[in-house]
Amino acid sequence: MTKSTSKSKSTKRRCGLCGKSGKLIKTDCCGNWICDDEDKYVLFSYSRNSCHRNHDRYTLCSYHHHEGHKGDWKDCEKCRTSLPTEMYVWYGTNEYNFEKLPNPPSFDPTHCSKCGIVIKLGTEGYMQSGDEYWCEVCAEKKRRS
Repeated sequence: MTKSTSKSKSTKRRCGLCGKSGKLIKTDCCGNWICDDEDKYVLFSYSRNSCHRNHDRYTLCSYHHHEGHKGDWKDCEKCRTSLPTEMYVWYGTNEYNFEKLPNPPSFDPTHCSKCGIVIKLGTEGYMQSGDEYWCEVCAEKKRRS
């Protein structure tokens, strides 16, 4: 007789984003298992340490659901036209998604209206006033003046 050396796959539920198997909850938008960890978020910390909060606040999947749009978020024209293209692409392709937006549209990067540096709207701090965007450095200078 020979022993089988293959390991059986675990059927334990895991977070679809980080892979942890602790306290989990299903998302309202897409029904995927995710860490039930919003209680770890400290208000106004802007921390990205919560799988559940990140998916709920920073994805097209959740935005589509919260706005009550019909159909699949990946084909939703309302979602496409409701957000600046840069943010639409970021919300659809960042690491907080279970599924990424296929064929995201191209866009011109956002530049600081004062110094001209590129600002990544999805991940960097900035200040907006009307159609103008200011990087953190220029925004701080404006606040002090």
